[in-house]
Amino acid sequence: MALKKKPVTGMRDVLPNEMQIREYMTNIIKETYRGFGFSSIETPCVEHIENLTSKQGGDNEKLIFKILKRGDKLNVEAATTEDEVVDSGLRYDLTLPLSRYYSNNAANLPSPFKALQMGSVWRADRPQKGRFRQFVQCDIDILGDATNFAEIELILATTKALSRICPDKKFTVRINDRNILKGMAAYCGFPESAYDQVFIILDKMDKIGLDGVEAELLEAGFAPESVETYKGLLSEEGKDAEAVKKLGAVLSKVLPQSVSDGLAHIMQTVSAVSQTGIALVFDPTLVRGMSYYTGTIFEVAMEGFGGSVGGGGRYDEMIGKFTGTKTPACGFSIGFERLVSILMEEGFSIPNQSNKKAYLFEKGVDTAVLADIMKQAMEERNSGVQVLVAQMNKNKKFQKEQLMKDGYQEFCEFYRDAFKQN
Repeated sequence: MALKKKPVTGMRDVLPNEMQIREYMTNIIKETYRGFGFSSIETPCVEHIENLTSKQGGDNEKLIFKILKRGDKLNVEAATTEDEVVDSGLRYDLTLPLSRYYSNNAANLPSPFKALQMGSVWRADRPQKGRFRQFVQCDIDILGDATNFAEIELILATTKALSRICPDKKFTVRINDRNILKGMAAYCGFPESAYDQVFIILDKMDKIGLDGVEAELLEAGFAPESVETYKGLLSEEGKDAEAVKKLGAVLSKVLPQSVSDGLAHIMQTVSAVSQTGIALVFDPTLVRGMSYYTGTIFEVAMEGFGGSVGGGGRYDEMIGKFTGTKTPACGFSIGFERLVSILMEEGFSIPNQSNKKAYLFEKGVDTAVLADIMKQAMEERNSGVQVLVAQMNKNKKFQKEQLMKDGYQEFCEFYRDAFKQN
């Protein structure tokens, strides 16, 4: 039986033209983040199953690729539950592995620690257009800093990276705080046990609008007066730091003033320092679904694209689950795969790309001629030109068309009896 040539369902092969864009983006991101003092790290793609199923990853925990025990530890015949045959799994994000990494290595790391991590993650999701079971995440995190400076640095670094990758695109960073979400719910009289249900409905605002949120809350059985008060809060105009302070004053009986003041301070500082022109707006409807967020949350939207191209927030309790000691942590993730897809669909060309030249030689050129061809190619390579040396195919036109897709625009053709350059 012939071997299967297609990738496993939900996985994909990456062709050279896309790989160039991915490498271009990776280089810009790493260069930008290192300029802000972030250090590259790497964590294993395999994590302990206990960590992966610790209620930190929300719905992602349902999508874990689990790994069987090996050797003598695997006894399928005697097992009565899955837990008896599984001891690890592929990571579904980079945040949980980072928390374990920091917990294990904190004594050898600076404090605060600014981490940069890019790598593949795996989720046993339902494959569809633009959604795969293996994809790259790109995270920066600041661990050990409880001040607003962490959020400010993360937003500035991320927006600078985005503006360098897509200088012609308009981005908007939406920002909120999980404590403001809870304060609004408490102010309106929703029972604390129902906060998550309220937030799940609120998270649909982009799709169903304010009236739709109102209708679903009433349908869920919440008190009409609570829903009406909530609708009034969400209808307030203003998306700047002053709007945050105004809402903080309204919620003063249920929300510490430090929360709204802190969020306003982040917004004012970023606006004063940022050189990207990317908008930063307060959005009291922003929820971010991950259960581990404890404070500030943010999300990046791009004009003309439905959905976010980045997001993150503060998760001050995750590391403590490894160490027993509460450790402040905050992170921001760029939607690497989404940006790649957008650039590919738009026919993006890498700017200032080094010259790429192809030397094509006819079959049968003698050894001395071939040696001269390769020497000439080496000289051009030494001067910074990317040179491909390859034997000319019978269908030369198709060969050149394929090379042009890969960025080759200049060709030198070598024949047994003549030389041609075009």
